[in-house]
Amino acid sequence: MKNVFYILTLVVLFSSCSDYQKLLKTESIADKFKGGDSLYQLGKYEKANKLFAQIVPNYRGKPNAEKLMFLYSDTFFKMRDFYVAGYQFDKFVTNYPKSEKVDEAAFLSAKSTYKLSPFYTNDQKDTREAIEKLQNFINIYPNSKFVTEANALVKELDLKLQKKAFAIAKQYKDIAPQFSKDFYAAIKSFDNFIFEFPGSELREDAFFYKFEAAYQQATNSVEFKKKVRLEQAKEFYDAFIKAYPSSKYLSQAVLMVDVIDQSLKKYNTKS
Repeated sequence: MKNVFYILTLVVLFSSCSDYQKLLKTESIADKFKGGDSLYQLGKYEKANKLFAQIVPNYRGKPNAEKLMFLYSDTFFKMRDFYVAGYQFDKFVTNYPKSEKVDEAAFLSAKSTYKLSPFYTNDQKDTREAIEKLQNFINIYPNSKFVTEANALVKELDLKLQKKAFAIAKQYKDIAPQFSKDFYAAIKSFDNFIFEFPGSELREDAFFYKFEAAYQQATNSVEFKKKVRLEQAKEFYDAFIKAYPSSKYLSQAVLMVDVIDQSLKKYNTKS
């Protein structure tokens, strides 16, 4: 029985392959469209794509052109060719603005760019572009059923940008003692992070590390700059405590501000 089943499977398989080869060679546009549609429904996206590609130039203006172009675009998405998918879905939106599929095409175009977004340690050009496209989609189609997912994707991408910006700032702080001894870049980067991502879950960390960088800058400073830098570090401490009075970094911060206060007393005594 197993041998019979195996033979039947091979017959069906080779028959299917033979039919597909005939479809590739036939001059019937209608047959290619029907065959491609059937293959698409079966999840045979690469085969469907090859058939669709042969008839796209000849299908403009025909009754099924809109359906063909959507399926053709989606085969690229399903094959994970996201550059081409995004381009094709953009063309669909432009060519069929009144289609009932236009919001889905716009969303999938944006999602294609989302799929190109790299790990947060890499350059985030595609991430920013994806956020922009998703936000445009949300603004243009606020009632679309895809808005909920689009918002979730924007949130995910925004967190990636946060992690990137935070990692850069922390790297400046970590390498400063080994090289320049100048913590200005770290302080400025954490300042920018706090301004750019006011709702970030990393905001508390950024406040503390900004204060810590200023503390290290001040306590290791040359004498003629020390008083001004200590005062600035104290201001950063005050801002940090005001924002996070019960911070997980509170004990560390208190120890550092004690050192700052003791050092400032010396300057006040001198004056």
